[in-house]
Amino acid sequence: MALADTLQASWYGTRGAPLWTYPLAWLYGALTALRRGLYRIGWLRGTKLPVPVVVVGNITAGGTGKTPLTLALVDALKARGWRPGVVSRGYGGTQREPALLDDHPDPARYGDEPCLIRASGVPVAVGRDRPAAAELLLQAGCNVVIADDGLQHYALARDVEICVVDGARRFGNGRLLPAGPLREPLSRLRRVDFRVCNGEAGEDEYAMHLAGGMAVSLTDGATRPLSDFGGQTVHAVAAIGHPERFFQSLRAQGLTVIGHAFADHHAFVPQDLTVAGDAPLLMTDKDAIKCQSFARPGWWRVPVRAVLDNDFIVALCRRLDEAAGRLPAAR
Repeated sequence: MALADTLQASWYGTRGAPLWTYPLAWLYGALTALRRGLYRIGWLRGTKLPVPVVVVGNITAGGTGKTPLTLALVDALKARGWRPGVVSRGYGGTQREPALLDDHPDPARYGDEPCLIRASGVPVAVGRDRPAAAELLLQAGCNVVIADDGLQHYALARDVEICVVDGARRFGNGRLLPAGPLREPLSRLRRVDFRVCNGEAGEDEYAMHLAGGMAVSLTDGATRPLSDFGGQTVHAVAAIGHPERFFQSLRAQGLTVIGHAFADHHAFVPQDLTVAGDAPLLMTDKDAIKCQSFARPGWWRVPVRAVLDNDFIVALCRRLDEAAGRLPAAR
């Protein structure tokens, strides 16, 4: 069993974590606590922008649904008169200096998630220096910035923190990396403004679910219901934080699925996808954006959208109005 699989089994199963992970988890926890503390006492300072900043992130390693939530927030804020932009580190891409994505960005350069978000029409900036990248969004006319996967990146000061929770796997064994899946201790949840659960929400959480049901051809844009693939075996590929979630979502639609999991942000090449032969091949939007240039007939993407609790949107917009000075701060 590969090391990643061994760790995943200990994080979310009954198997204990390997002994060597415990001292590393202690060291990791000490270093992250020191860094948080330096920002808290002001020895390290985050850059404050003149517009509200919303951070969307999580405290666990792997996928929880941050990107669908970010896209849903963009739509919700646009509908209420805001001009949002999204800033990202651009993980998986080669771009290091701050850059504003054009209409047809290269995933290999900017990363798959920023390119997927840019495809929705919203301005997106990437860069290791997130405050500098965010400044590019202000120059583009944005009046609210959403930081995608930025909960642990304190260099960009924030007005609102949103933590996305995996409703199925929750927080695993509750230990810090690498003994468990946690990037930060569970106590960090007490300091975020909103918790949004991708699945069945718990106490003090807002519910989110992913809606889909259609497939879109990578070659000609034709659409068909996923139910059309019933009665035949399909292949599915996923290079996301939790591939099994995608495979299970297809099986829930009645499909017989052979799943092929890749590492998160994997850079696909045509040879990776020969496993399907002439059978239909289904993939996530995040993966499709990297495969579009060499797509073949029979390859389909399965888009999903995040459906959010309206009470969450109302509460978030009030916080943004307060941060922008449109409303007096709540007492």
